[in-house]
Amino acid sequence: MCGLLGLVCATEEDAAKARDAVGAALRCQRHRGPDETDTWADAEVVYGFNRLAFIDLEHSHQPLTWGPPEAPERYTLNFNGEIYNYRELREMLATEHDAKFHTEGDGEAIVAAYHFLGPDAVKRLRGMFAFLIWDSQEKLVYGARDPFGIKPLYYSEGPGGVAFSSEKKSLLELSDTLGVKQQLDQIALQHYLTLQYVPEPESLHAGVRRIESGTSFTVSPGGQVKTERYFFPEFTAKPVSGPKGSEELYERISQVMQDSVAKHMIADPDVTVGAFLSGGIDSTATAALAKRHNPNLIAFTTGFEREGYSEVDVAAESAEAIGVKHVIRTVSSDEMMEALPLIVWYLDDPVADPALVPLWFIAREARKYVKAVLSGEGSDELFGGYTIYREPLSLARFEKMPGAVKSLLGKVSSKIPEGTRGKDLLRRGSLSLEERYYGNARIFREDQLRGVLRNFTDGVGHQDVTEPWYRISRDWDPVARMQHVDLFTWLRGDILVKADKVTMANSLELRVPFLDAEVFKVAASIPLEEKITRETTKHALRRALDGIVPAHVLNRRKLGFPVPIRHWLRTDMYDWARGIVSDSKTDELFDKAAVLRMLEEHKAGTLDHSRRIWALVVFMIWHGIFVENRIKPEIPEPAYPVKL
Repeated sequence: MCGLLGLVCATEEDAAKARDAVGAALRCQRHRGPDETDTWADAEVVYGFNRLAFIDLEHSHQPLTWGPPEAPERYTLNFNGEIYNYRELREMLATEHDAKFHTEGDGEAIVAAYHFLGPDAVKRLRGMFAFLIWDSQEKLVYGARDPFGIKPLYYSEGPGGVAFSSEKKSLLELSDTLGVKQQLDQIALQHYLTLQYVPEPESLHAGVRRIESGTSFTVSPGGQVKTERYFFPEFTAKPVSGPKGSEELYERISQVMQDSVAKHMIADPDVTVGAFLSGGIDSTATAALAKRHNPNLIAFTTGFEREGYSEVDVAAESAEAIGVKHVIRTVSSDEMMEALPLIVWYLDDPVADPALVPLWFIAREARKYVKAVLSGEGSDELFGGYTIYREPLSLARFEKMPGAVKSLLGKVSSKIPEGTRGKDLLRRGSLSLEERYYGNARIFREDQLRGVLRNFTDGVGHQDVTEPWYRISRDWDPVARMQHVDLFTWLRGDILVKADKVTMANSLELRVPFLDAEVFKVAASIPLEEKITRETTKHALRRALDGIVPAHVLNRRKLGFPVPIRHWLRTDMYDWARGIVSDSKTDELFDKAAVLRMLEEHKAGTLDHSRRIWALVVFMIWHGIFVENRIKPEIPEPAYPVKL
């Protein structure tokens, strides 16, 4: 796990000038890899790298050069991530292709696989990754990002060349080198205010984009980036038949999860791996399985002192039941307000998910003890865990209605006052799945956004983001279609962004065993009735984990990770939020009087605007940092663990 920066220059003259610029731009992502920092250059390419070392600590330095005996320095690798099947890959390459290795790490496995297998090698990698391989013979950079988008990869193209980075901040530092003028992307802003995150491949800077999850690419000096999707996830449900059909499915799920957690525990003996632990089934399962490989496992939990907004008690009971050490970090409203500007700086683009703030605090606490943690991200998307996935069951009666009747119901719902019970059910029942579902977060509706955003663009909406994924899945059941959309929107836009950014902000590697290629193969085969029932979600997973996860968690209702901003924006955070809105230099973007009215309505309890206010406040802080240069968070030194 590290931070990479790579510059493919337009000319050799550009490259000769760029090494110092790359070194300087690398500093702002030092938190991603405080163990080692290095730069490398040849005639057309400049690499920079920050290393957080886990495997082959004394070797496997990067940038890493490798080649066959006849051209031992042909390839140079810049790689962020972990390849969990690297030992098997190395053995296969040595046996079948007589590959020679000079380290004990996973980096050489990537380069050697590319040399012998070509671009198809990326399909053999089991792990999380973003990498660049410079082929000095073909004068070509080949790169890829992992199937689910666990590891980030930004890029920026200009007259001076193309740059890639684990963090957007480094590319902004290279804007002059690239000859790119950075401007706010108004369409990306509109998407952010709708979804609470900026969807891939966009970023809020028009001159910076992202390589999408499951995508490989090539670029030559002086050329443009050419991308190609290599991962096409399909939820191909297979009927469960026979008297033992369900039990066999549960056993396959149990076995693949045990295997994935074992793979995700790899590290040198000197590196300690812990686990995040909430009150839910996903993190409890990963911690329980990880305990089998590390008897001294430490689990970390965060929560709030406010009743109803904490899973600390449940997590503590789980920690005792599975026999792990337990560290708890509670977070106050004052701490959230103080830390938010720094967290937004680490994010690169705003994510209006309040849960990322307590996650930042528990990551900082965990880094005192361990260098990596396992976590449960991805389980809901793969196994059908979100409560909203049950919506097709509750709306089934609407699907049988003629289109004219559904249209009438939509008109009726529009006349019902906001906050009235049943209004949203009628509205959503009148819509098609493609119209109503665009992920777990729905912040501003179009009518609400028109009253706040000055440069509202007609014809821009969530369907711009979701339509390609719905088109691919048109023949699947509605729950599988929702899962598919979430893989390409909510998961990689919110869940994995906050997981990567706030843990790496604290030089902590986060590993996600549910987001594994082999786990996906099993999860994608689960039939609808084994995912969602009228009583529960993730039915098959719950049955598979019976005996692994304690009983008090196994069938517990999903709580999510609630943060009491609804309450705090009426009390503790009211003056703070009002000050941010008033001080923000965003009058050309927003009707700030309308924003302040929303805040007053929320304080009075007239309407619940908490999520919309939070989204605006986070953006205004981001704008103050990255556009106005008015807010300047103090960046701490990278954290190191306490000796136990």
